[in-house]
Amino acid sequence: MKVRSSEEFKRAVLKKLGFQEYRYENYTLYTNKRRPELGYLLLYGRANYYTLGIADYTIPEDFSLAFDNPELLMRFGLVYQGVTQFQLENAPVSSFSPSSFFVIEKNLKGQQNWKKGQHYHGAEITIHEDYFSGVIRPNFPKSAGLDSFLNNYTYLYLPLEIVNIIRQLQRLANENSITGIYLEAKILECIAILFNEVTRSPENAFTNQIDYGSIHIGKDRSIKLTASDIRAIQKAHELITENYASPPHITALSRMVFLNEQKLKAGFSKHYHMSIGEYANNIRMTIAANLLSTTDLSIDTVASRVGYNHSANFAKMFKKTYGKTPLQFRKKS
Repeated sequence: MKVRSSEEFKRAVLKKLGFQEYRYENYTLYTNKRRPELGYLLLYGRANYYTLGIADYTIPEDFSLAFDNPELLMRFGLVYQGVTQFQLENAPVSSFSPSSFFVIEKNLKGQQNWKKGQHYHGAEITIHEDYFSGVIRPNFPKSAGLDSFLNNYTYLYLPLEIVNIIRQLQRLANENSITGIYLEAKILECIAILFNEVTRSPENAFTNQIDYGSIHIGKDRSIKLTASDIRAIQKAHELITENYASPPHITALSRMVFLNEQKLKAGFSKHYHMSIGEYANNIRMTIAANLLSTTDLSIDTVASRVGYNHSANFAKMFKKTYGKTPLQFRKKS
């Protein structure tokens, strides 16, 4: 079975749990009244905008669900008990243990597994794209976008203010005191806190969780790449691409992106799987090949366009790259 939306996913899980739906004024209860020991799920919210789910249930049998969901969703919350095992498309099997979490899902594909006897307890807020497009962006156009976060990457972190809001909502749910207007106010507050966190500084508790790997500098020294290092390396890549005919020398490039030469060279090689020099040459030759294939420009003009003062040097490098002289390449195109 493969589900293709968050609603289908919810319905499929509830069916496996054997839960029935009971609607009340401010919330919906899902439970099995014949087997109360299996627990419950409470849902509050506005359809297609956002939901607050509070869960405390036990899995009655092993089951798995495949999913292929194109929806854009923001999900965050607290897991107090339970280990979720899942596998996203083209990724190894992963598991998710009790902690706070935050994730932006988009075009999510994979499979999730549940084991008989596992107990799950937690609370989660889910916000749909329609809420951002219909409420947030029209009224707060300068707010940070969802592209501040990596898609389908689970951050094991939430700001303490949001943790406290979720716990407060759980307490009010226990007292049957959550109203629609109060819940929406708290949803907006959570969004504001999240966006403030990521706009306050390019390096924050979210970006610092991402593992960008390590690089070797010298024979025995290994250092970890940070989010700001990656941005500097990406900026260097952009500068070379934009100035392919006369790319900055490594010393100048290092100053332009505010990253020391050793880290820039090693980080660039790790991130793009080629040296800075190889990339600069690669893009020049790629553009030269395109000009030779699509225009009638002379070889001398093409050489000049990609930064060569002498066409003989250009022809030598072109043949080294493509195995043909520029003239031979043009005749074959």
